[in-house]
Amino acid sequence: MLENIRIEDILFLDIETVPAAETFDSLDTRMQTLWDKKSKQFRTADQNALEVYERAGIYSEFGRIICISVGYIKEKDPYALRLKSFYGDDEKLILTEFSAMLARFAKPGKEALLCAHNGKEFDYPYIARRMVIHGLELPELLNIAGKKPWEVKLLDTMDLWKFGDYKNYTSLELLTSVLGIPTPKDDIDGSMVAGIYYKEKDLLRIVRYCEKDVIAIVQVLLRFMNKPGVSSDRIETVSFG
Repeated sequence: MLENIRIEDILFLDIETVPAAETFDSLDTRMQTLWDKKSKQFRTADQNALEVYERAGIYSEFGRIICISVGYIKEKDPYALRLKSFYGDDEKLILTEFSAMLARFAKPGKEALLCAHNGKEFDYPYIARRMVIHGLELPELLNIAGKKPWEVKLLDTMDLWKFGDYKNYTSLELLTSVLGIPTPKDDIDGSMVAGIYYKEKDLLRIVRYCEKDVIAIVQVLLRFMNKPGVSSDRIETVSFG
């Protein structure tokens, strides 16, 4: 499959999410009740809903997106990577700007694809659900309802690594380690994002972390395609025109 894909037609992405409210107590009573029901699916018998609220950010009904970082290959021989991040406290604005950029990238006549790590289970549905919640129109690439499998233009590096084995989850950190690619988790990891956002209020640190994940995803897919990686001096954060 990958041999028929042009690397420059792929938009790589990663998202960072946090609980929609800083604390369980700041939720309205209805959402507290619903989180109590939801969290019973995974919490232990000696835990209550408040104690596991830090995990709310991974569920699109109880979390929100604070950063979407994207990247694309602009030049070849050697490859050059361009990065762009949409971030802030206004999730609807983040999604609106991301959607507008995606429409420009996936212009008519272009075989555009998206690529993320664990994107099929997390990033893609999370973005789509939050867009629906905000009343935004789904971009064509994310609007997969009714499409045949070969019509869905969503790549997933974790899915590719499985090679048909659906028993296992492989983190991006583990995959980059076994492939000899620099880890994106050299500063923080996903479990720290909510605390850094709400307590330290250091959103730019989260943005840098998100962009590192995008870089790692690019390097992993290039390895899958048996192509040379992108050198650090060929990576640039720019605005999409």
